[in-house]
Amino acid sequence: MHDGLVKTMRRPVPVSLETGWNDRRTKFRFEIRRDFRYKVLGGGKGPQAGEGSTLNMGSGGVAFHADKHLAPGSFVELSISWPALLDGVRAMRLYIFGRVLRARGHRAACTVDRYEFRVQSAARNSTVAVDGVVLPSTTESARFRPGAVRA
Repeated sequence: MHDGLVKTMRRPVPVSLETGWNDRRTKFRFEIRRDFRYKVLGGGKGPQAGEGSTLNMGSGGVAFHADKHLAPGSFVELSISWPALLDGVRAMRLYIFGRVLRARGHRAACTVDRYEFRVQSAARNSTVAVDGVVLPSTTESARFRPGAVRA
């Protein structure tokens, strides 16, 4: 028997052992350790760029260690080396565009607002086929977005 008071149970908030932050994620992240380059977009301080390595990644965000402190609220572009090769021979990079949600020292986490894979071209004026879609190749890269339809 209870005395008429309703006891509320508060669910514990998971805390990441790696970062010490409260884990408020709604989507699962995978421990994927990859090197990356980044650019801070906008901000008015001139271009800021650097390198780092990912700690974990998921469809909603990326946690990473950068060579410089990144201010929360900054828009970033991450260019992450991808372990798979297209057709077994062409190197790929995953580009993620998002906003830094939190940062402590050189560790940070950002959203995944948009992403695309880019394939390094093998030769000038060649083509790259991705999931049956033929894309023109340039000396820089060929781009494709998962789920995108090209004419």
